[in-house]
Amino acid sequence: MQKRTKVLTGIGVGLVVLVVAVLVGTRLYANWVNSNADEAPTLSETGAPTSEQEEPGVEGDWTVAEGSFAGYRVDEVLNGQDVTVTGRTEDVTGSVTLAGGAVTAGTIEVDLTTVATDESSRDQYFRSEALRTDEFPTATFELTEPAEVVLDGSDLELVGELTVHGVSQQVTATAQAGTSGDGLQVVGSVPITFSDFDVQAPDLGFVVVEDAGAIEFSLELAAG
Repeated sequence: MQKRTKVLTGIGVGLVVLVVAVLVGTRLYANWVNSNADEAPTLSETGAPTSEQEEPGVEGDWTVAEGSFAGYRVDEVLNGQDVTVTGRTEDVTGSVTLAGGAVTAGTIEVDLTTVATDESSRDQYFRSEALRTDEFPTATFELTEPAEVVLDGSDLELVGELTVHGVSQQVTATAQAGTSGDGLQVVGSVPITFSDFDVQAPDLGFVVVEDAGAIEFSLELAAG
């Protein structure tokens, strides 16, 4: 009887240790994921030009240039722990037109097949199951309303049509614009609800992805 009691006690202690290890391991992993999440895009240079720098003429056509990126930010619940995940790609193309102090036209395209996080298995699920990038490889934003542009980092609203997963919806991006060397920079985000684009937010039991997230972008614009 005493031996049986010791065995049961040992099993109980072992289970407690296992549960604690799982909880601590999950928390450590969640902290690691959160620490790897990218910061929200911000302007690298804004405001009025200095005496040694002339503000570029903003009228005309601008092309998305090297150094641009786009991606997503979502919240997950991993075994009861809240984590934030960001994915990024530099495969961004497009152009915008500025006239009369406003952006009057613009189309931005993002290659979803190259969006990557810190986990290849997550990326594979994102591409094959969530967004089916083999069939819908790109996301596109097309401006539908002109918006006044001030190059001082103040907020501006860009209203347009976002197409993801073959579904188009009107969205509003909150953005900021400023100078960046000889060009311009525009950063911002678009809040989205995945179900609006017929995308099923993953629910794998141990990890649940929130249905709402954001598309984030940082665009380096070169004249011409």
